[in-house]
Amino acid sequence: MVYIVSYWVVAFKRFHPAVRTRILQAGSNTAPPALLDGTATIGPMSRKMKDTEIAAFEKKFGYPPTEIRVAMDALAVYVNEKNPIRGMTLPQVDAVFSSTRQCKHADDVTAWDQLGLNGAWRERPISVYGRNKLSGTYVFFADHALCKGKFKSTIQMQPTSYDVVRQVGENADGIGYSGIGYSVRTVRAVPLAHKDGEGFIPATPENVYSGKYPLSRFLYVYVNKAPGQPLAPLEREFFKMVLSAEGQSLVKINGFIPLIPSILREELAKLD
Repeated sequence: MVYIVSYWVVAFKRFHPAVRTRILQAGSNTAPPALLDGTATIGPMSRKMKDTEIAAFEKKFGYPPTEIRVAMDALAVYVNEKNPIRGMTLPQVDAVFSSTRQCKHADDVTAWDQLGLNGAWRERPISVYGRNKLSGTYVFFADHALCKGKFKSTIQMQPTSYDVVRQVGENADGIGYSGIGYSVRTVRAVPLAHKDGEGFIPATPENVYSGKYPLSRFLYVYVNKAPGQPLAPLEREFFKMVLSAEGQSLVKINGFIPLIPSILREELAKLD
């Protein structure tokens, strides 16, 4: 979320130029402890907080953190632009990325012909890229694409989502996962299906809004707000900007998916 947040901060400082800001790009797992010890004012996360993280916060403050949805995303499975694959099922995705295959695919998948590619692609090995363990994207993908399974030890872990996409774009045999906002011309997002026999669903805003795309998700920012009390004025103004037409236009500029009006109203109500 570092790019969206950076854009929001620039826009916010046009109205509040004296505000000092610092953005730490270290993965969603670092946000809950930073909120807990007060080193962060807001905690952007590309996944929901875990029950254990919420419990630790509640133990210290006596109330849970406030969760604010700020954008939507399609977590895409990317292949190189030269790769002709038409689509993949989630069990196939699981068999490529995980060692446990809890989505019940019959075989481990290590070569492109196992996914239906022929000719020059026969027996070509698949090069797999992914995020590091601090990433919320790593956690979300494990939960929803690997059926809560474990990643293969052979995956080439990357420090950022940008690096995952860059590696896939440079390697014709590459495959990786990242938010749809990171798509570039050297890669292609593979349409996905929940299981065999279903049509492949592309990662479009329409399919995210409808819930048809299998790896749709919200993006979040968490904040320390006591129940029955309004958010601190500066943070409140920041979130009002994030949830405004300008803030949501920056979501779209970054390639992610703005919230619909009904959700915006729900999130704005959380500020009071």
